[in-house]
Amino acid sequence: MFNILCLFHSRNHTLQQVTLLLRKASLSVLLLSFCALCSLFGCCFSENGPQLSVVAEKTKVVSRRGGNATLPCTILRDQTLAQNRKMRIKWTKLTSDYLKEVDVFVAMDYHKRSYGRFHGRVHLQGSSAMDASLVITEITLEDYGRYKCEVIDGLEDGTAVVSLDLEGVVFPYYPRLGRYNLNFYDAERACHDQDAIVASFDQLYDTWRGGMDWCNAGWLSDGTVQYPINTPREPCGGKNTVPGIRNYGLRDKDKNHYDVFCFTSHYKGRFYYLIQPFKLTYDEAVRACQKDGAQIAKVGQMYAAWKLLGYDRCDAGWLEDGSVRYPISHPRRRCSPTEAAVRFSGFPDKKHKLYGVYCFKGHN
Repeated sequence: MFNILCLFHSRNHTLQQVTLLLRKASLSVLLLSFCALCSLFGCCFSENGPQLSVVAEKTKVVSRRGGNATLPCTILRDQTLAQNRKMRIKWTKLTSDYLKEVDVFVAMDYHKRSYGRFHGRVHLQGSSAMDASLVITEITLEDYGRYKCEVIDGLEDGTAVVSLDLEGVVFPYYPRLGRYNLNFYDAERACHDQDAIVASFDQLYDTWRGGMDWCNAGWLSDGTVQYPINTPREPCGGKNTVPGIRNYGLRDKDKNHYDVFCFTSHYKGRFYYLIQPFKLTYDEAVRACQKDGAQIAKVGQMYAAWKLLGYDRCDAGWLEDGSVRYPISHPRRRCSPTEAAVRFSGFPDKKHKLYGVYCFKGHN
């Protein structure tokens, strides 16, 4: 409507003349007629295109849990325009399926507001009037993902999208119940219980490129079920297939049951094997960590220590979920001789007095 009204300012043409011309045009060619009128009379558009645009100098920023990150967003605005104190800057987070946007931060003049779990952790960098970059502090695992910067200045607007990536590790997981027992929501809880989140496809893809080979399908954050294969073989999609990520596609989040791929990042604390004179049952292991001022460690904490800190210990020990595992960064005889890995000894009877324990002491 605004653009049509602009026609009324054209030279030597009255409102009645423009209205008559539009009435004569059929609905099917109305748009073409409008374009022709713009060509003849000159509409109220800038000769150089939009008068405002938004750009991100980097499309991906990498940080870690507990760290800070600045998501770049710069406003490019026609300098001939008067300053608008009501210019609105809004940051949202895109969900993994891109179906929704979660409010993160909004600013208009002196009015600023952060939302939900971002409250108190985000602010604009504000190095200049045209800097709409967002600073996120005390980054959490859930902060991973894509963010949209949107700027609205009167009738002009622009957007840019920036990804926040985290240093970390992807690991396959299933609980004591056994394989293929998790619907999507169970999978989310299972990862959270082990100090992790459900991994994204991009995270699984990067891990596959790093050599992960796992023949059990697991949930990803977008609701698909996939698994990474580097050594094709008959039970895993076929012996004569190429390496890649096998994809079952989107599955029913309530009814379908699989394993899950979890993702975790750096932690603030200390992961360690607790030296004890005797082997422990599960309950004894829990109490031993508590007596040492710690908690029994979670699976995600072991993977983070192994992958990100190079933790290496050839002693099988209890973890919080009742599993027994040990991390090997330097393969050697009797200790994962063929590869660096977190070795898994299963979910033994919790009354067995056969293992040590790994503890975790958080630093606030």
